[in-house]
Amino acid sequence: MDSNLPCLILLLLIGCVKCSSDNQHNGSRRFGYCVLGAGPAGMQMGFFLSKAKRDYIILERNSGPGSFFNKYPRHRKLISINKIHTGRQNREFNLRHDWNSLLSDHPDLLMKRVSSEFYPSADAFPLYLSMFEKELGLRVRYGVDIGRIRAVQSPKNRSYILTDQHAADYTCSVLLVATGLWVPQKVEFVGSDLVEGYESISTDPEDYKDQAVLILGKGNSAFETAQSILGRASKVHMLSSSPVRLAWQTHYVGDLRAVNNDLIDTYQLKSLDGLAEARLDKIGITQRKEKSSRRAGAQNKAKLYLTLKKHIQHQEKKNGSDVSGEEMPGYHIDNFSMRKPYDRVIRCLGFRFNFSVFDSSACPPISDNAKGRLPSVTPWYEGMNTPGLFVLGTAAHSRDYRSSAGGFVHGFRYTVRAVHRVLEQRYHSNLWPSTKLLTTQLQSWILKRLSEASGPYQMFQVLGDVILLRGSHCEYVEEFTLQALPQFSSVSGHEVSEHGMIVLVMQYGNNKIDFLGRSRAETDWTKAWKSNFLHPVLYYYDTLPTDEDMRLRPTGWPLPRPKAMHHMVEDFLAEWDTPISHIQPLRRFLEHCVQTDLRAFYAESCFRSSLTHRKPSLFCQQGYLKRQGVAHNTQLLQQVHGAALMPTDQETGKTSGSDPAFPNYLAQAGTTVSSGLKLDF
Repeated sequence: MDSNLPCLILLLLIGCVKCSSDNQHNGSRRFGYCVLGAGPAGMQMGFFLSKAKRDYIILERNSGPGSFFNKYPRHRKLISINKIHTGRQNREFNLRHDWNSLLSDHPDLLMKRVSSEFYPSADAFPLYLSMFEKELGLRVRYGVDIGRIRAVQSPKNRSYILTDQHAADYTCSVLLVATGLWVPQKVEFVGSDLVEGYESISTDPEDYKDQAVLILGKGNSAFETAQSILGRASKVHMLSSSPVRLAWQTHYVGDLRAVNNDLIDTYQLKSLDGLAEARLDKIGITQRKEKSSRRAGAQNKAKLYLTLKKHIQHQEKKNGSDVSGEEMPGYHIDNFSMRKPYDRVIRCLGFRFNFSVFDSSACPPISDNAKGRLPSVTPWYEGMNTPGLFVLGTAAHSRDYRSSAGGFVHGFRYTVRAVHRVLEQRYHSNLWPSTKLLTTQLQSWILKRLSEASGPYQMFQVLGDVILLRGSHCEYVEEFTLQALPQFSSVSGHEVSEHGMIVLVMQYGNNKIDFLGRSRAETDWTKAWKSNFLHPVLYYYDTLPTDEDMRLRPTGWPLPRPKAMHHMVEDFLAEWDTPISHIQPLRRFLEHCVQTDLRAFYAESCFRSSLTHRKPSLFCQQGYLKRQGVAHNTQLLQQVHGAALMPTDQETGKTSGSDPAFPNYLAQAGTTVSSGLKLDF
């Protein structure tokens, strides 16, 4: 045997491996699912796809997850609360007050492991996402900058091809776009080239010392910037087309948060700062040079003036050039509110979706909401006219813009889960998860959801629980996308029977009130429909609403007008568990919907009812008459059998255990099959 043969074989093997690697680099990779972006929405979807063992890849152009938060917010404080101490140990309940953590099966994989601050530093979020990725083993490929996305239609299906900076293609059957909003929103006006952008300004307050600053915008980025320089700038003025919207008044977390609103104090208390309104496309920023009064040599110093577009002559030549006195607003209105010069003008108008990477075959249309900053999506977050392309996270906020929390982590972690359930039903024939209940247990299950569920609580008026009535039983479908209710059967895989359905929604009142006034809350349960703060509302439909019903729904309603409707009066503690104000009215409404008595009875009452009525109550039928009046407690049952009070399984020919049609996990979740005889030991 030739002694060089082993070396030759080794060289051939190395060459084959290298060739294979080169082909993989330059060729096309195929996946079932491509997730574009390794931010919080992309990571959240990665968890669900990984859990379902799907063929997926997460593509990220930067070197780590959550790269947006490496730069933004510029002044490094998040406005999403991180309330660690709630007095409760219930994980689901605690997520109501944890606005940063993602959903997972790991109970300790929470933001509090990275930060204990109520408003965490932005630097903590990429650390949290890195921890999330590593502990769950998500498949992420970094350094992949997708520059073009196109769709390819074959006779059988549609696929998407993503091309990166190395001309490598990634092909997938389903594209999940989770890139967020990162392109700065701009408005073109005369002199817009003289304006600094939020994305590039200095964050050192000393750089604004004794300067007059005009900020364009009145959102959180604008007020965050104002808050940072308030103690150094000589004055800070803010200008936008609309007045300030305060989050505690609108219940929209994207509006101005109290943590950033110090300038409102200084404005209202007349301390040099101020707010004004004007359409930005109707203004102009012009430049005039003024002589400095410093003794150590006179120098020309450029000053910026706010004027109105209608006063400027030869507007095409006025970007960065001097203007005459007649073109200044003070010439026309001597007490013009912003007539004094500024040293700097800063644009803080937020961000928009990056449409530029999509070609015409794959680009979702622009939504009419949010001033054209977002793509238009269906109620199940699929791009309009782009089947198989779904939009996740902040970019999908057009469905609930300014009405719920879908643009923020504590909201879109649930809409991402809803999208995954849509995918499982459509592509893998897995029904939307549901819980089968006896009708007699429906009330206790609803009360349990109201006491702890975080999805409908955060995504109020967008996600709701759908209860499919089946006579003596029902199916409980959690966190369905309400705007897709007319397509419920096709989206979820569940059919609606002739018994109808109930939809449980959390919603605010539509009344305009003084939110800090004495009459801000409704406490009378007989006037629950007047509730102003977040409260449960139940809609009963005997048939599935149609698309036309959704279009014609009353203004401000999340759903069409139902056959019957029940408001549960708002509660200061947000617990909805009091016997008279909450539970009894709920029971009566449910009885009206299911057309049966849902009261619970003691064993003695069921015994008497069985002797005196042809048809005892449903509670007695499903509990007492099936030997389920006593809670499933092994020690208790042994005592009962020992006293010969009940026949044994051998005597009845039955196996031990509960009704096989009723899942065991209900008792573990805190509900009982029957509370007919409630004994405490």
